[in-house]
Amino acid sequence: MPSLYNLDKTQPRPPLPPFEPNPRLNDPALYEPSAELADAIDVALLLGQPLLVTGEPGTGKTELANHLAWYFNLGALIRLNVQTTSTANDLFYSYDALAHFQYSQNQAEALSAEELERRFIRYQALGRAIVSGGRRVVLLDEIDKAPRDLPNDLLAALEDLEFYVPEIDKTYRAEPANRPVIVLTSNSEKNLPDPFLRRVVYFHITFPERDKLLKIVSAKVPGFPEDKLQPLVAHFEGIRNDDSLKLQKKPATAELIQWAYLLQQSGFDPAKLERPKQMSAEERQQLLGSYSVLAKTREDLKALKGRG
Repeated sequence: MPSLYNLDKTQPRPPLPPFEPNPRLNDPALYEPSAELADAIDVALLLGQPLLVTGEPGTGKTELANHLAWYFNLGALIRLNVQTTSTANDLFYSYDALAHFQYSQNQAEALSAEELERRFIRYQALGRAIVSGGRRVVLLDEIDKAPRDLPNDLLAALEDLEFYVPEIDKTYRAEPANRPVIVLTSNSEKNLPDPFLRRVVYFHITFPERDKLLKIVSAKVPGFPEDKLQPLVAHFEGIRNDDSLKLQKKPATAELIQWAYLLQQSGFDPAKLERPKQMSAEERQQLLGSYSVLAKTREDLKALKGRG
């Protein structure tokens, strides 16, 4: 495959081809939960409790929430990326007080509650789910980044299924039948409060075994026959399991899928991975360049390129 960016400045500059994303990369229908994860989903749904999912980055925690929204036909996923500054109010709505003040300075007549809500209130996560009047899937991503009080505030909010908007003097309430399906993810950066942990359904996504990896890559990157995928996944596992590399961040399933797609698009034959000494200089350079997908730090990229 010709290079898109050529260091040889004597060569004519090619037109930039249109970007062609992998349409199957984020297809929720292709998500492959384990039997154990399916059991945890059942428990959370039957008890009406949040499902707390942990696991290393890239193992499909966020994709799980998208999959559930698709599987139960509950509309688009509602997602909140939790921040270290997030408060309980952020779970429900935000109020643009500054914009409202600026508007009021130039208008003699006060806004009605309905107009104020339309202009300056934005419903977030649980607020959007409750206001929608139907069942929705809500993802609170990286809940471990939240201030310590937020997880307990979340549990109280889920019990009440209501919130008050003082700016418009209005309370929104969801019927029990419209209880949101809540998925929480954590990278285990810090411990969560015990009262919170006692009232959620917990599941840890472990890194998949080889057969599962083959099934995942085959679904996400169609076109690779199994005899091509076998050496690719084996090479990937060799990288993950090579303790001598001392990787700061081991590549996960997400990186494997992107790496496989890159090799497919660039025309690299994964069978070459079984016979590295028979690679041409160009093929070896192509392989080393592809490691930029797997490595996320300078030290890890150096280690992978040194491994070959």
